[in-house]
Amino acid sequence: MRVAVLGGGRSLEHDVSLRGAMAVAEGLAERGHEVVLVDLARDGRWLHLGEPVSLTPGGGLLGADCVFPVLHGPGGEDGSVQGMLELLDVPYVGSGVLSSALSLDKLAAKDSAKAAGIPQVDYVSVSAERWEREPEAVLAAAAPLARPWWVKAAAGGSSLGMEPVSDDAELGPAIERCLQYDQRVIIEASASGVEVECAILGGPPGDTRVSVPGQIVVTGGGWYDHEAKYTEGGMQLLAPAPLPEPVAEEVKALCLQAFAHADCHGLARVDCFVDLDAPGGPSVLLNEINTLPGFTATSVYAQLWGATGIPYGELLDELLAVALSRPRRLPLETPQA
Repeated sequence: MRVAVLGGGRSLEHDVSLRGAMAVAEGLAERGHEVVLVDLARDGRWLHLGEPVSLTPGGGLLGADCVFPVLHGPGGEDGSVQGMLELLDVPYVGSGVLSSALSLDKLAAKDSAKAAGIPQVDYVSVSAERWEREPEAVLAAAAPLARPWWVKAAAGGSSLGMEPVSDDAELGPAIERCLQYDQRVIIEASASGVEVECAILGGPPGDTRVSVPGQIVVTGGGWYDHEAKYTEGGMQLLAPAPLPEPVAEEVKALCLQAFAHADCHGLARVDCFVDLDAPGGPSVLLNEINTLPGFTATSVYAQLWGATGIPYGELLDELLAVALSRPRRLPLETPQA
């Protein structure tokens, strides 16, 4: 199969994306696929072998049978590239336009999960306009949330534009720093317990698989920031996570529920918080959905499937198969009388 692998992009995760794209390209080549690497440059151009790629609606992409985007953050994971691939009329790995956009926008995703009754961490939303107009009201709304507060850019990844804050005097400056990454910010309550993640693979609800849960352990303590995620030895994944079986099943069920609610497709990594000592019994809360998680062979997504019994190369093949099996969008037709 001829597969176009997309890497790079204009977000701050450009370099992380390129590493993942190279790993996917190598894995696909080892499985016998013909790989076409497409570099999404920082200036917005799409390049193949250093030359600009011509993109024509309905014209496919460099003769590829399927496209494998390995992109993160705005301009790659937010539905924009997915919309381009829809216009090119080429199958692609991963979620569609709406679910990609919803999942990357943490605020929209949280509002949607809240409306669906999915248990999650408490939060307060802040826009740049609201912060300028009524900063005191924002600080007052955040005050009841458990500390440390977690200040996050609404649309970002790899923990960029995110920081913990415990002191009242530091919350305002943290919001202002975060607004440099995005015009909308979330202030989250601190979640007790540990961070546990599941990998999802599949399409429709009846044909979707979930990995064993894995627990994130940051080497030397601290929190799971950008450095811990991408520095060798910065974190350890315990897979399967050391959880009682009923709690592990609850985690998997919540991850599948979140995946289905956001109408995701193909793959996602769903992050949760688990507190085994919560009052009233173990607590499982949704953190967020990542529709295009890191994709090297040692990334959490691949490690979780490895622990579940699907090695990296086989995982790539399965994702291609799921992408090709997704019903294509068809033009509207006038119903026949």
